[in-house]
Amino acid sequence: MSTVETTPETVAAEAPADDGQLKRTMGRFNQWDTPWLNPKLLTGAAIIGIILLLGVLGRFLWDTDLAYTASSPLNLPPPGFVNTRGQEGIWEHPLGTENSGRDMLAVIILGAPNSFLIGVVAATVGMGIGIVLGFTAGFLGGWVDELIRLISDVTITIPSLMVLIVIQSALRQVDISTMALLIAAFSWPSPTRLIRAQVLSMRESGYVQMAKLSGSSTRDIMFREMMPNLIPYLFASFIGNATGAILAAVGLETLGLGPQRVPTLGGTIYDAIQSAALLRNMWWWWGIPTLLLATMFIGLLFINLGFDEIANPRLRRSSQ
Repeated sequence: MSTVETTPETVAAEAPADDGQLKRTMGRFNQWDTPWLNPKLLTGAAIIGIILLLGVLGRFLWDTDLAYTASSPLNLPPPGFVNTRGQEGIWEHPLGTENSGRDMLAVIILGAPNSFLIGVVAATVGMGIGIVLGFTAGFLGGWVDELIRLISDVTITIPSLMVLIVIQSALRQVDISTMALLIAAFSWPSPTRLIRAQVLSMRESGYVQMAKLSGSSTRDIMFREMMPNLIPYLFASFIGNATGAILAAVGLETLGLGPQRVPTLGGTIYDAIQSAALLRNMWWWWGIPTLLLATMFIGLLFINLGFDEIANPRLRRSSQ
């Protein structure tokens, strides 16, 4: 057997010629060694965190009683602007006021968390139902799978927005929890079908078969063995459901079918439409809530993309 003598010259020859290239290679390895810290996820979390922080700290730093009618001067623009009546904005109302004498900053501080809460509650209930039904259908199969798949397919074909409009127009009073539950009633079929597909591909894997041979119960196999491997995927599905729920809530609120006693971003836009704010050049009344909603959707999109990269290694490799 021949041996190769290790000398400083051979070590130098085998080492990368470019130290910068080595650092870049190690940097890429370190970046995806902890995929939960990918830039898209952190960017989206920062955007949503700032919006929620505004709602939490704003209650202590600003008088939220100004969000109720007749608490402020009418139709004032933000400072530096003049309305159609020649009135200038004042710093006591930095985002202006609206037709009913409500301070827009106070409305935003209360309305943004309420709109976000509707989406989170609806997505949580819908995902909870989807997880139970999806795991049950995918793992058990047979007539149970056929029944759950039939119900979800029928439900997903129902025009949910039309049904919600009819239901909420029939209700005298709608609060945040009622609205969230109504939206959740139509948000479970999609995660059910997607989770079922994932479970079908996982139930024949080796660790699942070993768990069966060891005598583990069906519940333990589904929720202790299989479910942890789907956590990134479930988070991505949850964020998608929350985005859809917020969008559905805003759509209903802009039709005047949202909560009447608490401020929401969609309800604020509805009030602006009803009072012809666009024709009266009161852009701050509808523009600021719209911009905040767009920012919220962008943040959720980044979070969703981040979770997609965590759940799909191919996406991680393609972004390197």
